[in-house]
Amino acid sequence: MKCLSPTIAAVKKRIIRGAEEMVALGEELASALGPGTVIGLEGPLGAGKTTFVKGIARGMGITETVTSPTFTLVTEYEGKLPLYHMDLYRIRSSEEFEFLGVEEMLYGSGVTVIEWSERAADALPSGSLRVTISIIDGSTRSVVIREADE
Repeated sequence: MKCLSPTIAAVKKRIIRGAEEMVALGEELASALGPGTVIGLEGPLGAGKTTFVKGIARGMGITETVTSPTFTLVTEYEGKLPLYHMDLYRIRSSEEFEFLGVEEMLYGSGVTVIEWSERAADALPSGSLRVTISIIDGSTRSVVIREADE
């Protein structure tokens, strides 16, 4: 198992107060991401998963508006690297996820970020990152970043 890069390890656990801090954390993480990185996002509705992705996109030089792909399932953005933003809220199993035919995104030259990744956790590549966002109160969140294999 590979180790978290120093940049990612530095943000392994954070308390976030508000949307701007969530965007800033995503942007900070983006500086350490390379081709083939897969990030699974976990957390309840309203936790800030899409807000976190907005920060990753900003850090990757993407200027398009990032929205949750709940109904389209996958949105692709062009930046320094392609960003594949997936939302598995409507997916019920790893088999259903694999049926989407997203292998080239998971193993390609871009960065893949998957909201509700726990719905297909066993289909994610080894070495993926897992970001768990927990609601503490109204605008305060706990964010934990670790390798999915941990």
